[in-house]
Amino acid sequence: MTKGNKKKHLRDLAVAVPAVLLAVVAGLFVVDAAGRVDRTSQDTKFERPQTIVVAPRSMTYRADGDFQKNNYPVDAPLTTRKLARSFEIMKYQVSASDYERCIADGGCQPAEALPHNRDGLSVDAPIVGVSYDDAENYAKWLSQKTGEVWHLPTDEQWAFAAGSRFTDNALGIEDDDATNPALRWLKDYEQQSARKLERRPEVRSAGAFGENELGIADVAGNVWEWTQTCHRRVNIDAYGKVVAETPVCGVYVVNGKHRAAMSSFIRNPKTGGCSVGVPPDNLGFRLVRDGRWYAVVLKRLKEFSI
Repeated sequence: MTKGNKKKHLRDLAVAVPAVLLAVVAGLFVVDAAGRVDRTSQDTKFERPQTIVVAPRSMTYRADGDFQKNNYPVDAPLTTRKLARSFEIMKYQVSASDYERCIADGGCQPAEALPHNRDGLSVDAPIVGVSYDDAENYAKWLSQKTGEVWHLPTDEQWAFAAGSRFTDNALGIEDDDATNPALRWLKDYEQQSARKLERRPEVRSAGAFGENELGIADVAGNVWEWTQTCHRRVNIDAYGKVVAETPVCGVYVVNGKHRAAMSSFIRNPKTGGCSVGVPPDNLGFRLVRDGRWYAVVLKRLKEFSI
């Protein structure tokens, strides 16, 4: 193939590939099995949740996981992460009234009634007593209602959104002391004791814990938030480089005043988590909107390929 023919071939591909995608999109979105226009279940009158744009920036960050070095537990290495592209996240956690609408539509299961909220939740209070699976179902329902793509944040996205309210859970045991388990036990005991004193499980109205510097409300209040990040076990070398990693999907990271790991079906954090220590006060969530122009197309293509 000559150089000129090669350029023409690339130009043809540049035209053909989008055309194929458009044809696929037309088949997936415009016409349903009966040949009618397919609007899915989008509700044009549905009020879209209020969101905050998290702009690109860098931050120092410790990834979630149980880290080991030379067979001893250690803190995750402190790294610098760069957010290359902005994203939108809900200003408020999903409220009890929002979640009730999903239940009424048949998209969600009722939340678990927790003893410390026996009098019920106010309509603008965040929904609690919900599992990872419940949050995923709500995201699916909201995506259908709005015609957009909503999903749980990753642990890293949550950290960027939390800003100065993101907590570093490191115990601060230096390498020279890492081989002495007693030192780590004492540090962990001190940390857990402090957390017990901070427990205030009664759910409060939206905005009760104020906003962070980005304008996002109730970050690190008394409702921990589900993420889509799987908990993991990690081995690192002397330089902090990962040499082995075992994701534990089915167990997910939840973020609030501190990190925790919870099985996907847990609604009441007191009934079971996968990490020792003081459990979260409550489990709730907020969602990220995928603002990429092709997000809906990508979602449908994934569904089509399953």
